[in-house]
Amino acid sequence: MSQDDVPESLRTAADSDRPRGILTPSDRDFLLGRKTDYTDHSKKQKRNRIRRRVRNAILDFSILFEYMEERDRETVFDPDDEDRDAYTQGITDMLAFLHLGTMGYHTPFKDMLSEGVGKAEQRLAGSNYRMVNVEFNVEPVGQIDVDEVVEKLDNEEFAQLTDEELRAFVRLLTMSDGFSPEATRDEIKDRVNEFSERVSESAETRERNLEELTN
Repeated sequence: MSQDDVPESLRTAADSDRPRGILTPSDRDFLLGRKTDYTDHSKKQKRNRIRRRVRNAILDFSILFEYMEERDRETVFDPDDEDRDAYTQGITDMLAFLHLGTMGYHTPFKDMLSEGVGKAEQRLAGSNYRMVNVEFNVEPVGQIDVDEVVEKLDNEEFAQLTDEELRAFVRLLTMSDGFSPEATRDEIKDRVNEFSERVSESAETRERNLEELTN
């Protein structure tokens, strides 16, 4: 697989010149199929080395959480603008990797997620008395009534649309031959300023009315 063959969302991650992370450049070439002249024995050794590095990287996060300075952590999560989308994709895929990898693990993912968020909140508060309730549920999106969704859109009843309907409807749109993400993006961009102005106007009107009511 060449650099031009990887999906756009992976271009930064798959860059041959990117320095070593958990994976070495050689590891990336192996996983991406850029280098195929491996014997069965060398493939097995390569997979073993990658597994060891991933396991040790997971253990390293305990040290990073406890001892990495705040300014260093903030720098890690403050990428340049041109790399922001790639970092966001990387964080998303990291969570997906953990969720998938811990299925069947002796501690459920949701319990580890809840405990992790709780520890972070305590760190922010500087107190073990900071306790939060973290909810995490995975609910499959079922069938939707397309006519009902379209009717809500026609009537501009946007608040009546459920998250399930929105996700399913967008997925159905992308599956349609008549839908063009590129053309839709350009059209939406043309309307962003108008939308922003309407939002600002509504906020100003609200403030004026609120002031009248409270005076």
